[in-house]
Amino acid sequence: MTLLPCGLLAVGKLVKAVGVRGDLAVLPMTDRPERFRRLTSLFIGAEEQTAEMKAVERSVAGPHGVRIKLKGVDDREAAEHLVGSLLFVDAREHIVLPEGRYFIHEIVGLTVVDEVRGPVGVVREVLKYPAHDVYVIEDKGREFMIPAVKEFVRSIDLASRRMTVRLIEGMTVEE
Repeated sequence: MTLLPCGLLAVGKLVKAVGVRGDLAVLPMTDRPERFRRLTSLFIGAEEQTAEMKAVERSVAGPHGVRIKLKGVDDREAAEHLVGSLLFVDAREHIVLPEGRYFIHEIVGLTVVDEVRGPVGVVREVLKYPAHDVYVIEDKGREFMIPAVKEFVRSIDLASRRMTVRLIEGMTVEE
């Protein structure tokens, strides 16, 4: 059994087996899918706590997506058993983001505070869309969404675990 590092970051999800030699298609969970080209190993599992280390035989990140071949996964059947698993890297290997950009795991769990109304909930999920991300905010079992754009998200303070927003009428679920 391989000991896990102190923290893992999810960077992708295995979505389907490709061909008959064990290749897998990856849905990247990163803005930089080219990072897969240089991976020599990664952790695979349904969650961070159960992930196991696997060596990467080859990886291709191109305009049609990311494909990966893992050592010991040599046929379609073996690859299909891994579909649905998450791909993790050691948190110490994370890429450095430009100022004002954040990892999804840094955003999820932030307390959301409206400039006028005060606390309005907690970020439960980040949805990725082509134009921009959308934050799903949960408050007392109800949820609403905020586009991740400067017009609505005024500031993010990771140290205080707080996101300040400017909500407009109709954006939240009123009681």
